Amino acid sequence: MFDIKAWPAYVVEWAAKDPWGFFTTVNVFLTPLFLASAVLSWKLAEMMEAREKEQKKKQKYQENIAKAEQLKMD
Repeated sequence: MFDIKAWPAYVVEWAAKDPWGFFTTVNVFLTPLFLASAVLSWKLAEMMEAREKEQKKKQKYQENIAKAEQLKMD
């Protein structure tokens, strides 16, 4: 049926006999994966920046509340 041990030998033989066809096929299958990875990385970076901005905003708010309470006590 399908011999797992013979498959790597077949791939190496194919790459040796037809390198351009091999690299073209590999690139056709990998390019969409690279594009998806780039898009997801970009979205993750945006989400991290938004979360960081929100945390800074909350921290500033808490600092202002603490200053106001300190002024009230004085």
